[in-house]
Amino acid sequence: MASPMRSLLTDLDRYVQSFHVFLERSTEHQSMQGFVERHLPDVIASIGNGKSTINVLSVGGGAGEMDLQILSKIRARYPGATINNDVIEPSADQISKYKERVAQASNLENIKFTWHKETADEYESRMNAEKKSKKWDFIHMIQMLYYVKDIPATIRYFHSLLESQAKLLIILVSGKSGWETLWKKYGSSFPLEDLCSYVSSGDLPRMLDSAGLKYQLYELPSHLDITSCFTEGDKDGELLLDFLTETLDFAKTAPPELKHQVMEELRKPGCSEIRDGKVFFNNSLGVIVVEP
Repeated sequence: MASPMRSLLTDLDRYVQSFHVFLERSTEHQSMQGFVERHLPDVIASIGNGKSTINVLSVGGGAGEMDLQILSKIRARYPGATINNDVIEPSADQISKYKERVAQASNLENIKFTWHKETADEYESRMNAEKKSKKWDFIHMIQMLYYVKDIPATIRYFHSLLESQAKLLIILVSGKSGWETLWKKYGSSFPLEDLCSYVSSGDLPRMLDSAGLKYQLYELPSHLDITSCFTEGDKDGELLLDFLTETLDFAKTAPPELKHQVMEELRKPGCSEIRDGKVFFNNSLGVIVVEP
């Protein structure tokens, strides 16, 4: 009998809901903000040297939370320059939230925004069809490589768009995270349906080395409070389980044995640690900065 499980990405509204609960319960953005504060100024130290215009490409920009922080650092480093910020994002809901955020923000003078409602693959196809290959001074791909058809080819394509002083910034879950443990063990049981592939920062060095690319790696500690996942019928807990397994209504549609095994796994030290009666999933991130 066919499994009733479906990929979470078949219901974008549910995906966005589950993602919002994930952001509320995790230190993901705080960890990224720490990287932006401590390390990004060095990463972008020469991307705009001698330039009056800096071109930035955000691949999978979401609702723009991290994008605006990155842009503020670029603006601080190159105060006289005009910044063209192009955003590739397939979700209309995320784009509209991004536009609201821009409308409410101050200190965005000199920054021009252009949004493209499309996936990274669609952007590449469109550019190839139009015979365009615009060059960029900074490209970032934050938590989005899971959703492309061919990860090495996507990295090679966007790397080919870098100017001579530019940088490509990639953020993914860490190869040392609970995600790695969970997905290496149970990923083949989850219904990805070609909409998502599991990849961590642990997989990237092999891809980058074989492409002959130079890069630096950073580890960012982060955790996610998944305590509510263990309360039967808890709405937020169910959304988090959907997000962790990329499965629509995992709690209701997973075979009982798989659900039992996943719930057991989530409590184990390879995935989580238990503190003060709460379960904290290891949500550590890997950052890869690729040279031109």
